[in-house]
Amino acid sequence: MDLVIILQAGVASGTVLLFATIGEIFCERAGVTNLGVEGMMLLGAMSAFSVTVATGNAFAGILVAMLAAGLLSQVHAVITIHLQADQVVSGLALTFLGTGVSLVLGEGLSKAGTIAVLPPITIPVLGWIPFIGEIFFKNQNILVYFGYVFFPLCWYFINRTRPGLHLRAVGEYPAAADALGINVYRTRYLYVLVGGMLAGLAGATISLAISPGWFSELTTAGQGWIAVGLVIFARWDPLQAAVGSYIFGALRRLILDIQGPAMLFGLVNPFFANPYYGFFLQMIPYAFTVIVLVMGSREAMRKRLGAPAALGLPYIRGQRGA
Repeated sequence: MDLVIILQAGVASGTVLLFATIGEIFCERAGVTNLGVEGMMLLGAMSAFSVTVATGNAFAGILVAMLAAGLLSQVHAVITIHLQADQVVSGLALTFLGTGVSLVLGEGLSKAGTIAVLPPITIPVLGWIPFIGEIFFKNQNILVYFGYVFFPLCWYFINRTRPGLHLRAVGEYPAAADALGINVYRTRYLYVLVGGMLAGLAGATISLAISPGWFSELTTAGQGWIAVGLVIFARWDPLQAAVGSYIFGALRRLILDIQGPAMLFGLVNPFFANPYYGFFLQMIPYAFTVIVLVMGSREAMRKRLGAPAALGLPYIRGQRGA
């Protein structure tokens, strides 16, 4: 078992979580919780795969995936921002809706045959650096390289630009933001859309780069829920989200790989001898997600972690304390 190969694959898998997590960070920074990430990711994966099968153009598939998931996110936006319904309930319903639509429209895609996917690329010079270069810059997908540039730009946008300041103001104290002339409703609609489009990009990354040539209800495998947990783990910060995403990507890949060989580091592999251990290992990332979500639901813990003060609260113009 080669450590470099595991970490290399972990970075690729972590890119999926990176896009989905940062999308949810934008959404929650605006004060809207969206638990429909899993459904939007699955819709994105299905859309990207089906369009690529039809056109032979993977980039067209990515674009359609982002648009489809973004459109689905606006269902949640209307329900929670305009109709001011419970955001948790609406997000859960969005997951069921996205999953159902994906499976209906994606029926038969598993037999679609080979498609034009995004090939791995090695960056000259950087890819030749021992260990670090081999992990991050050798035989990685173009979307992985895009992720390296994407997360620092998102951090800069949120923390160092005027639109980012408006975003944080809407998530912290929407009444004050409204008084300063910031359109709270339009801002929330916009960033729910951004979150949905990034979830769609995450789904497209799975079907066109990480697990190309395959689509089913197991395509996302619960990664949307892990992304929701990573938002809290990252304290709503894109830089910490990148670290958490790559760590979880490597952990998920390690769990899969250590179940394969009969010998592990020169010793008998207990996970190969007893497959029940493997099921236990696969449960760990999801158990962590549940623990993080439970901790993040406590008001005191949310304040300590730095959650947006107005997160999950509908804004009603003119209402005291809004």
